[in-house]
Amino acid sequence: MCGIAGFFGPSVPATPPGRLLQDMIGAVRHRGPDGSGVFVDGQVGLAHARLSIIDVAGGAQPMASHDGRLTITFNGEIFNYVEIRDELVARGHVFHSRSDTEVILELYRAMGPDCVTRLNGDFAFALWDSREQRLLIARDRMGVRPLFHTSHRGCLYFASEIKALLAVPGMPAALDPVALDQIFTFWFPLAPRTPFAGIEELLPGHLMVVENGATSIRRYWQLDYPDASDADAYDRRDETEIAAELRSLLDDACRIRLRADVPVGSYLSGGLDSSIVAAMAKNEVADRLRTFSVTFESPEYDETGPQQEMVRALGTDHTSLCATTAAIGAALPDVIRATERPILRTSPVPLFALSGHVRASGYKVVLTGEGADEVFAGYDIFKEAKVRRFNARQPGSAWRHLLLQRLYPYLPRLQSQSPAYLQSFFGGGANDLADPLYSHLPRFRTTAGAKVFFGEALRGRLAGYDALEDFRNQLPERFARWHPLAQAQYLETAHLLPGYILSSQGDRVSMAHAVEGRFPFLDHRVVEFASRIPPRLKLRGLREKHILREAVKDILPPAIGNRVKQPYRAPETVPFVGATAPAYVAEQLAPAAIAAGGVFDPRATERLVAKCRRQGEVGFRDNMAFLGILTTQLWQSAFTSAGAAGLGSAAA
Repeated sequence: MCGIAGFFGPSVPATPPGRLLQDMIGAVRHRGPDGSGVFVDGQVGLAHARLSIIDVAGGAQPMASHDGRLTITFNGEIFNYVEIRDELVARGHVFHSRSDTEVILELYRAMGPDCVTRLNGDFAFALWDSREQRLLIARDRMGVRPLFHTSHRGCLYFASEIKALLAVPGMPAALDPVALDQIFTFWFPLAPRTPFAGIEELLPGHLMVVENGATSIRRYWQLDYPDASDADAYDRRDETEIAAELRSLLDDACRIRLRADVPVGSYLSGGLDSSIVAAMAKNEVADRLRTFSVTFESPEYDETGPQQEMVRALGTDHTSLCATTAAIGAALPDVIRATERPILRTSPVPLFALSGHVRASGYKVVLTGEGADEVFAGYDIFKEAKVRRFNARQPGSAWRHLLLQRLYPYLPRLQSQSPAYLQSFFGGGANDLADPLYSHLPRFRTTAGAKVFFGEALRGRLAGYDALEDFRNQLPERFARWHPLAQAQYLETAHLLPGYILSSQGDRVSMAHAVEGRFPFLDHRVVEFASRIPPRLKLRGLREKHILREAVKDILPPAIGNRVKQPYRAPETVPFVGATAPAYVAEQLAPAAIAAGGVFDPRATERLVAKCRRQGEVGFRDNMAFLGILTTQLWQSAFTSAGAAGLGSAAA
């Protein structure tokens, strides 16, 4: 795992190309502290910061092919590189290293840009073909590894993080109002937008080709589901057979993600998904497995009990890090510099601290359970949508709405509400059933409520813009033909997963400490297989991830295997308003600072801050509004000029 950067076109005249590349890659040196290198060939420049995991001695980058025709800078891992290498050797290709990087070079030689279709991995790379005068830039299917790009003064620049792009002299840094509106609706900007006006991300499953004076971007992979009306398109085998094949795929996905020349550890949250991954890893490694977890002071968030049960069951060498309220408050500015975007939840902060603990323990690689909830329907939002659809068929029923009380058992404040309140909060009327965003409308509308704190200038920039309608217009043509559960899964897997989970809670906070996360559940073979599993086997009644539980029930303690989903959460407002609140909070949220930022209404924000300080814990909307305002202020302080000058055009 590494950091990459580069350019194509006339670079900044006042800065020699080699120096420019060094400045760009230096901005993301935290991603690859084990070495760095640059390559320049005319108007092409590639840079690399290395985190050495495979072929520690021989995998330096940028790497050139043996004939000098091809040069690559590569961030990530190709987990099936051993099998591809053997195939290429049988076809006469010659290798001079043991690295997966050289496998990409030789596979490209054999297949051209279509080589990406053979890669099973998490990657972002730029490959220069000097003979064809072609630059190929590609990103993995699920969006595990980031890649950003922009054009500036006639030159294309790209990098693993936006910090590297901002190292280019004269590169503007301004807030995209539409992106912020999207964050305050979905928790993430709709790709390719980023919070930075004029800077985009390359979408997951896409590649960019620059040649013959033209730049083209095309999709090479897309998440898809069978038509709901086509029973033959689903896997029609017996549940036992489906579970057995799923187990085989997961075993192999975990096995190849243990390939490394350095020790590999595993996160252990206490939930089903990380427990499955740790149990499978334990069966593959010869030595005692090293596991890591985060704990909390408050029982509302803490999962120490289930974590320790898995530690005892697997006999792992385990350590945990307690994310105290004070530590969460102190670390937030560093997290915003890492995520490079405002966030509405504190969940990334403990994971940022945990990755620092992992690195300090001598580990560079950890397996995690991300992706299982999206791929196998584990989130409560899937159950919620199912109940809401059920209720909408008979909205006058005196009994159906009681099912809502079975949702979110870990949220006592919500559970204490009356049935009438729950029915109103979750909606579920027949009028919304035709909306393609039906499953997520309660979440989106609750989050969007925080936009009441937007200031007059921002509202003016956003006049006439509707984030929900924008999202609807970006959905694939086949979306309407999918089963309702598949539609909800698509919104989570294709958007929230890369846009927030794998970004703000994943790559960005782990690689801030040079720790690589690996995700067996996001092996594209597993994802494609799961898409064809009948919805009734994923969500059996209100039992989430039914087929996954059946596939792995022999390797988990029953209490873990049957445990009801408890999403990973962290304290929200309290770390910033209590006795341990850090000084920067008052500075960033002072009316003068809010006015200078030019984004939020100073008086409305002042009232919200007073309410949070008075009450400590507040409702969902106010929690997200408080954190959104605070982190936007921190984001502006870290990346843009002060005041309204840092607000870009809504058309950017």
